[in-house]
Amino acid sequence: MNNATNPVLEQDLIDAMASLAEGSPAHVLRHQRDKVVATASRSYEAFFGNSVSDEGPLSLQRRLAIALYACRLTPAEALSGHYRDRLLSCGADTAWVRLLESGAPADIAASTDAQLAAMLNFTRILVARPIEGDREELMKLPAVGLSTPQIVLLAQLVSFLSYQTRIVAGLLAMDADDGAPDTAITAAPDHAMLSNDMLRVSADVEANGFSNRMLLWRAWLDVVNLETATPEQIAVLEASHQSAKTADYYLTLAHCPDILDIRSAAFNAVMYAPRGLSRAERELCAVAASRVNGCVYCCSVHSRFFEQLAKRNDVIAQVYADPSTAGTSARERALIAFAIELTLTPQTINTASVRKLREGGLAPLEILDAIHATAMFGWANRLMLNLGEPYEAEPAA
Repeated sequence: MNNATNPVLEQDLIDAMASLAEGSPAHVLRHQRDKVVATASRSYEAFFGNSVSDEGPLSLQRRLAIALYACRLTPAEALSGHYRDRLLSCGADTAWVRLLESGAPADIAASTDAQLAAMLNFTRILVARPIEGDREELMKLPAVGLSTPQIVLLAQLVSFLSYQTRIVAGLLAMDADDGAPDTAITAAPDHAMLSNDMLRVSADVEANGFSNRMLLWRAWLDVVNLETATPEQIAVLEASHQSAKTADYYLTLAHCPDILDIRSAAFNAVMYAPRGLSRAERELCAVAASRVNGCVYCCSVHSRFFEQLAKRNDVIAQVYADPSTAGTSARERALIAFAIELTLTPQTINTASVRKLREGGLAPLEILDAIHATAMFGWANRLMLNLGEPYEAEPAA
């Protein structure tokens, strides 16, 4: 492919979209989380890079069209401009590109083929109201000829865009703030991982359909069959999680093993990096984001992680009951409010949003970690909500 179609980025895309000048406080701070930077770049290349075919239902041009539409709906101005420019460089019709930018679903559907129209409708649900996704909506995709791997790829692509747009929004606000960065990260072990299968809670917490009880998740699509799985699929399942070979979630995502591998690396880089925001508070960001997105399963899992780490669940009860007022301290209230704003309205995140976190006692690296953890659940919730559903685990014998 030529460079007009797949331009070589002279600067990290998120740095460019957040206008982070090399050596600026926000740039120095961001690159302390080098694993997060690297996995975001790898994700972008996997979805939109030189190896992407110009043919098929998820050709490069179609992916860029989906990305432009998703970023327009968010809205995310800088990223919309990036994907528009890349789409035009692929030779897309200018009038059609303008229509995608308008965000008008009926007009776009009338101007394109049924398959792309269905993908854009799925994109609209994932971006604007992921809770509205259900099995009926998902089944519209195989009805227009998409295979299960193609559907999984589409869901991953749109969910990644939700992650990308929220990181850019948070970094734009941090860059506009005049606080100094933290000192450089010293060598330290990553935070320990926990297994949901081993967690026990001190007491059940339930409100508004959310619970800290153990839940399971079942797929609406066919999952990878271990007997016929490729070596790549087996390898990524074994590397992803100790129960991945028996969990519908991983067996669904393993239809696209390269993307699952990158996404797992991104998740671990965000949630388990050393220093910065405590592991418990990263889990609290996850619960707050999942609560307002309506992801019952993610709330269940990550509320259990929070309790295991913090040895309490009082704030979980508050988040379930009324996230807008939740928090047992000024710091928690600031953190939860920020996670909610970044989740629901990333376009409103600004310097004032960051300063409220500072006033709550968060240092710059902790704020960056809060951005990353919240954005990650913009990715995770959309997969959970739109590819399957939670259900109650059988009580222990």
